[in-house]
Amino acid sequence: ALTSGGAIPDNTDYRVILEPSEIFVGTVNEDFAVESLAGDIFQLGNASWRILRVNSGVVRVEDAKGQPPGIPFWLGEAPARTNELSFAVSNLRIEIEQHLSVGEADSFPKKIEEWIANEFQLPQSAAEQVAAYFADAYRSLGAIASQQTLVLERFFDESGGMQLVLHAPFGSRINRAWGLALRKRFCRSFNFELQAAATDDTIVISLGTQHSFPLDEVFRYLNSKTVRELLVQALLDAPMFTIRWRWNATRSLAVPRFRGGAKIAAPLQRMESENLLAAVFPDQLACLEHIVGDREIPDHPLVKQTIEDCLTEAMDIDGLEEVLRRIERGEIRCIARDLPEPSPLAAEILNARPYAFLDNAPLEERRTQAVYTRRASDRNGSDGLGVLDTAAIEKVKTEAWPEATNDDELHDALMLIGVMTCEELQRTSNGESHASNGAVSAHFLQELVASHRATQLQIGHKLFVIAAERLPMLRTIYPNAVCEPELVLPDSMHGKTWERTDAIRELVRGRMEVCGPITISELTDVLVLEHSEIDAALLALESEGFVLRGKFHPDTAGVGIGGASGACGRLRSRMAGPALFFRSGWLGTFEHAAKFKRTSIGAVADESNRALSARKSCRLARVDPAELGN
Repeated sequence: ALTSGGAIPDNTDYRVILEPSEIFVGTVNEDFAVESLAGDIFQLGNASWRILRVNSGVVRVEDAKGQPPGIPFWLGEAPARTNELSFAVSNLRIEIEQHLSVGEADSFPKKIEEWIANEFQLPQSAAEQVAAYFADAYRSLGAIASQQTLVLERFFDESGGMQLVLHAPFGSRINRAWGLALRKRFCRSFNFELQAAATDDTIVISLGTQHSFPLDEVFRYLNSKTVRELLVQALLDAPMFTIRWRWNATRSLAVPRFRGGAKIAAPLQRMESENLLAAVFPDQLACLEHIVGDREIPDHPLVKQTIEDCLTEAMDIDGLEEVLRRIERGEIRCIARDLPEPSPLAAEILNARPYAFLDNAPLEERRTQAVYTRRASDRNGSDGLGVLDTAAIEKVKTEAWPEATNDDELHDALMLIGVMTCEELQRTSNGESHASNGAVSAHFLQELVASHRATQLQIGHKLFVIAAERLPMLRTIYPNAVCEPELVLPDSMHGKTWERTDAIRELVRGRMEVCGPITISELTDVLVLEHSEIDAALLALESEGFVLRGKFHPDTAGVGIGGASGACGRLRSRMAGPALFFRSGWLGTFEHAAKFKRTSIGAVADESNRALSARKSCRLARVDPAELGN
């Protein structure tokens, strides 16, 4: 008790000792000390020091005589913003939103620029940057996040996954608790460990390609009555529990700091703390394959104190419960936005440092590194940012629709889509005219009908073309449909018994493979089904991550559905990379061959290639063969 006592926890920093005078210079982080080598020079205080050797808990140095040093690093928890400061930040955002909510979008920066400069005595250049920042954010999200308004945005990254960003300026203690609990809820729902991070203003959760759900439901994922128990299970896997367990073990004298008059090295302290944890809380270190359900928390004072420290010091569970209660009472406005790119307010969390991470993935493996921000200054209002380009939609829809050059390819298209109208059948042929398309597709259909591989299905006033293999599924969906000509299927095609809900889901799945963004009403008209049946099928596909709900088309007023693996997913792959943009833009101008108007990336690239080829021929024509040797 005399040598190991004290309430201040040991942070395991290495002491820096100057030789040969044995003068104490300062401390450096344990990770920095372990990774350093003899001869390295680093800055500490106002002088540079050369490392002589690294001992257990001690870094011995000499004066480097002013040689250029490196900068040491420290790892640990970032200090959280106080509740009072977070409240002030929220009030400032509310004032800015009030100024932005009146008037036209084009006048946003100018409207608040003068107010910011006068209110906070900022230089004109600084006021311009702040005004432009919040004006772009307001155009993107339609609101500015505050403690009265929460904004949730979702967007794709370059890997095809999605990033979920919650704007909540409550400070990192509340956001850290919120992020951990939300991550745990996602893990239990999808059975995947997800990457997450939290700062004073935002929370990000990185989702994969198989995750899809209605965005506004995320606000109801956590309940104020059960979030404490959920957060306790989540924090057991976080580094904060292990660190605070060691702190409490040493402060309670369960693990000594000194033995035999010498300080126990930090690695040995960690090992002894882990041995103690295995004795009093075996589930914490047990193999997860042998744990069913939640870990059972033992009735031990050190375990209880460690959990309490995590909940109230590193995080603020009481504050999180109050925020959730306000959401449940409707006192906080909740806004959900699906965007094609991150908003300006999401830039901070996407570039967060390791101290903000809520999981063990290192910086180089973060999925947020795959986010690429485009068109940062090309914003035409909050309603226009969340939609896709009309020309790109139509082009990709055309490319996604199957083409048939023979009867076998037409049969494959019918197997994929399920049902096809006569107008859609003509689109499968790529003839030069509409009439030729109809003649070619009709010829292919006659061959399929003659070989009993396809038929026509009359459903009310609509006539569909179907593949023979799809007939049992479609009979389940349309029991009163009439086949012309009637097909007699072999026994092998009657093996599967379809449920109506499953059959409708698969029919909608095939349609979403090729149709691009579409509304439920449009699907209802095409497939001659009830709105509720289409909606149930889309919800099932959305839970699989196959479709995504959102407003994709600028001319569509309602909410649409896009195939996550179909046409909508390919829109991003059509964007020009740096090499194509360089070749199609600057290089053509530099070579004096850019005599074309920029219309689309594809047209620019084709025209640029032709122009550069002509330029190359002209240049080679002027070369004297005798000069080639030189």
